[in-house]
Amino acid sequence: MTEFDDEMRILREAMVREIEQSAADLSQDIGGRVLSPRVMAVLRDVPRHLFVPPQHLADAYRNRPIPIGYGQTISQPFIVALMTDLLNLAATDRVLEVGTGSGYQTAVLAKLVEDVFTIETCAPLSERAAETFAELGIGNVRSRIGDGYLGWPEAAPFDAILVAAAPLEVPDPLIQQLAPGGRLVVPVGGQAQQLILVEKQSDQSTVLRDIIPVCFVPLTRQGGSR
Repeated sequence: MTEFDDEMRILREAMVREIEQSAADLSQDIGGRVLSPRVMAVLRDVPRHLFVPPQHLADAYRNRPIPIGYGQTISQPFIVALMTDLLNLAATDRVLEVGTGSGYQTAVLAKLVEDVFTIETCAPLSERAAETFAELGIGNVRSRIGDGYLGWPEAAPFDAILVAAAPLEVPDPLIQQLAPGGRLVVPVGGQAQQLILVEKQSDQSTVLRDIIPVCFVPLTRQGGSR
């Protein structure tokens, strides 16, 4: 391990401690939730600095979003941890992600489940993320450039779905592609957004629960509409 690698590891550990403190500070808001040790172990492992633009390297492990170009951001680490934890993932799960972005959230998911299917509308971001996956030896991610609102119907059903940009409402195609017993985590709204957990029941009905207010970039559909 080089001196640089060791420095990045120390910064990742500090980031995880800050995430845990944020979870404790917001405990009442997130229902007394304690973030899974399994999720936190992955955040200690995934090199976030490889997913941020070089000019933002110094900010890679700060607990805040970072611009990645094309009007997109890499999400705040606490939000990545919370959204991942809310999915309650098992090692055998198949997960759909809408909004590949930098690929950081994708990489976190890929370390926790069997297969990740990820969709991005911006081709340069999708291609850049794929290069980073290859560099890290992450081989269980399938990428597509397309309209994430519509999901990936031919690969459905999914055990979990994570949406990393905000639609104005919970996309019905994604609910349809969620397996019974599955969970969908999505930020919903315009100027005021709420992180929502959707749980699909065995009878195909859904239960929606508000988690916390959030601020995500809008979910852009192909053609530029929301």
